[in-house]
Amino acid sequence: MDSPWENFPYSELRCHCGRCDSDGSEISPELMDRIQALRNLLGFPLPLSSAYRCHRHPAEAKKDEPGTHHLGLAVDIKVSRQRAHQVLTAALRMGCFTGIGINQKGGGRFIHLDIASTAANRPRPHVWSY
Repeated sequence: MDSPWENFPYSELRCHCGRCDSDGSEISPELMDRIQALRNLLGFPLPLSSAYRCHRHPAEAKKDEPGTHHLGLAVDIKVSRQRAHQVLTAALRMGCFTGIGINQKGGGRFIHLDIASTAANRPRPHVWSY
């Protein structure tokens, strides 16, 4: 099944835990409209390391409450160095993401973007590092 977003097939948006039947349609269309707009603005690929996560996904299973990925409201973009700076700058300028997490250490570098209104009792907008 093709997604409505030119650069993000449902196969990239689905949970990758290997224990569920996620097909990627669980992701928020509003979030993906914003991610596609970011991709169009930047003009380079935004590979996703994580999008929707079911309750069985290892990162979700250890949480007391569903996280933004489980709610379909977040993606992690595999990006580093200059492109990480460009993604961060563009996301901030767009002003439509309420959560921005930055991990630029080690081999799993990414930028988390979400559109949650509240999460873990944190006021929004919220920016953090891992």
